[in-house]
Amino acid sequence: MLVLEDVHKLYGDGKEKKVEALKGINLQVEKGEIFGVIGFSGAGKSTLIRCVNLLERPTSGRVLINGVDLLSLNAKELRKQRKKIGMIFQQYNLLHSKTIFGNVAMPLLLDGVPKHIIKEKVTKLLSFVGLEDKMNQYPEQLSGGQKQRVGIARALATDPDILLCDEATSALDPNTTVAVLELLRKVRDELGITILMITHEMNVIQDICDKVAVIENGIIVEQGPVIDVFTEPKTQIAKSFVRTVLNDSIPKSIQQLIQESGKSDHQGIYRIIFKGASTSSPLLSNTAKKFSIDLNVLHGMVTELQGIPIGNLLVEFKGEKEEIHRAFQYIKENDVLIKEVSEDAI
Repeated sequence: MLVLEDVHKLYGDGKEKKVEALKGINLQVEKGEIFGVIGFSGAGKSTLIRCVNLLERPTSGRVLINGVDLLSLNAKELRKQRKKIGMIFQQYNLLHSKTIFGNVAMPLLLDGVPKHIIKEKVTKLLSFVGLEDKMNQYPEQLSGGQKQRVGIARALATDPDILLCDEATSALDPNTTVAVLELLRKVRDELGITILMITHEMNVIQDICDKVAVIENGIIVEQGPVIDVFTEPKTQIAKSFVRTVLNDSIPKSIQQLIQESGKSDHQGIYRIIFKGASTSSPLLSNTAKKFSIDLNVLHGMVTELQGIPIGNLLVEFKGEKEEIHRAFQYIKENDVLIKEVSEDAI
């Protein structure tokens, strides 16, 4: 388990203006979870992840790995604990003068592991990441996705409990990103390794993470299970990230028609979010039959989060105010999220 308690990071000294990069970060990542931290550039993501293995030492707070506070350790004890924390970098950080085998073997060589054990372990790791036929090649001979696979194999060489991913897919094309994320999921599922990843790409969070935290100006402004943050984002920044994946904006032509028709007491626009089995239920059809209202779907899409289908609809209700209210309550009672959308939010 990884726990960050009230972690602050301050840069600068008396000669220059101080910058507070992290402002009281609190996170708890359970064993075997894939936990994502998302934010815009400059939000504090990279500082946060580098504070986990003390590449950046927090100004205050606690960083606990399986109950051990890293800030309380001496240099020798910290080196030992760091072996249990692997790290994958955005730009791979491979040694171009070394073969693929040599790059993966480097942490083991530095640790004084016998050569016959290194050979066996590196061969096994390269097979795990699908690069057993590349071990005698050099980094410049590989694609970006293959280089990142080498980075993953190298990070696994010390048998870590936790894997840190610093924008591990941001330099990759979409297809390669999917393949690398599938490999990371395999790392978690087959090796039981906890993964903390930072990213600015919400589709990465959607594809692989169990939980997500949104960071803004060094503060965690929202966190929780991915499905909850996607379906009910509470902060504006979370809503903006979700919108990059669940594009629910109404085309301008339809917006104009709505404005021209005018909104009265007998009209309302609602966002309806279906989760799981409810996505296949004919709820809107049943609602239109049950109540004296007309339903007009303005926008809709279905996506998937952690194997769970999610439906996101914008629906216009027309009818008597009382009937619209009754229909609203009926939908709400069917384990479906529904809320009125103001004209400013369309």
